[in-house]
Amino acid sequence: MAGQVVEVPKLINLSRWLWIASAGVGMVRFVAQLFDRETLVAEARRQNPALGQDQIDAGVNGGVLFGLLIAVAMLVAYTRLANTMARGRNWARVVLTVLGAASVAFGLFRLVAFGSGVAASLGVEMRPVDLAVTFVTTVVDTTAIVLMYRVSAHFRTRVTVDSAFLRS
Repeated sequence: MAGQVVEVPKLINLSRWLWIASAGVGMVRFVAQLFDRETLVAEARRQNPALGQDQIDAGVNGGVLFGLLIAVAMLVAYTRLANTMARGRNWARVVLTVLGAASVAFGLFRLVAFGSGVAASLGVEMRPVDLAVTFVTTVVDTTAIVLMYRVSAHFRTRVTVDSAFLRS
């Protein structure tokens, strides 16, 4: 039986869009790294110097294709979870919280490793663009988590969201 149609609170809607934006930014960064072919070829050559150029090219091409599939799947998953959370499903809020907390922890780890010089001492190169994207996604994920919990009453009742809402 369908529940009462309820307007989604603005903070929940904002959180939904922040989750989608964060996933989109992360996907763009990941795709940009995938298309840095010189780095991928150099890393493949470093890991297995016995391979010929054709084998390395085939491996890199396969890795890029697989990476693109993973990136699209992650974007779709985050979008579906965010939409489900906006419909008032608490389980989606919990899943997003766990994924977001892991993302925030990893982002803070990267930023601290760069700031303290640990990354450089281990030979890990961190480009300024990657650091900026890490900072932005860490802030966006943190904000999205906080906003989800500002309107807890939305998750206590079963609601039906107008389908026009999901297209906005």
